Amino acid sequence: MNEPIRARIASFCGQKRVLAGSLIISLFGDMVLPRGGRIWMGSLIRLLEPLGLNERLARTAVFRLARDQWLCSAAHGRRSDYLLTPTGQRRCEEAARQIYAARGPDWDRRWRLLLVLAPLAQKDRDGLRRALFWQGFGALGEQCFVHPGVDLSVVLDTLAAEGKGRWLADLLPLVAADASLAGMAGNADLVARAWDLRGLARAYGDFVALYAPVLAELRADRQVAIDDEEACLLRLLLIHDYRRLLLRDPELPEVLLPVDWPGEQARVLCKELYRRLLAPSERHLDRLLCTADGRSPTFSPAFLARFQPDDPLPIPERRSMR
Repeated sequence: MNEPIRARIASFCGQKRVLAGSLIISLFGDMVLPRGGRIWMGSLIRLLEPLGLNERLARTAVFRLARDQWLCSAAHGRRSDYLLTPTGQRRCEEAARQIYAARGPDWDRRWRLLLVLAPLAQKDRDGLRRALFWQGFGALGEQCFVHPGVDLSVVLDTLAAEGKGRWLADLLPLVAADASLAGMAGNADLVARAWDLRGLARAYGDFVALYAPVLAELRADRQVAIDDEEACLLRLLLIHDYRRLLLRDPELPEVLLPVDWPGEQARVLCKELYRRLLAPSERHLDRLLCTADGRSPTFSPAFLARFQPDDPLPIPERRSMR
């Protein structure tokens, strides 16, 4: 048996406070969406019970997610399936693009800016800052938000879709070229002022320290079969922990990141460990994941594109801000 796997599962179960709703969203994004996007409540409960989430906690979390318009239900006789709402599915698909990427984004040396042209009430300023933060923007004061690679039209559409369209008339989207003139502030200065990456770097380091022993054990002994249920539980925790880190990550291109950025090491570790857990965890899902009508949906072929094994990440090289 793989003791580091059991230790990670036991550590999660021993937490005093489990964010059940967040864990369920991770499960939907990683395991339910590839299998048709819906799951019977009883099946969801059975999948989560070994992580210390009893039926009451699971039902309460699902109720809150439905209230917050992440999930909706579809009745089938006396049973009900739960599935992501269109908004919830869009958010999970956006997260999946970042989670399962084979490598970090390239950069066209253009900065995307959103300028706030009119004074906003304090509540609206805070709300706009939070909304743009979750899309990876950094702030330069209260009137300018910046990002190196987002599609500005998608950002504005997302604000409108999430009920924040009232701000759009006061926002001016711009694209600025990187001039890199001698004697003036450069990209490193902009990054340092717009984002505080120190806390995120520590969190990535903690993630690597947590999961590296598991991967080392799997690499060291290929003859020991991984328990299907334990592989599934660890896969869920791996993606859950990684997803929560990426929610804080502005997804800066490599050229804009500090030397030896631990996010690259975390990406490589997560990719390899995920691929090793995939087959046994899918066998467990074949047995437990079902819909209200008793079907056990198989996964979509597009699912296999995650963490492409034939497109390995280059070994990160030491680099400096430019």
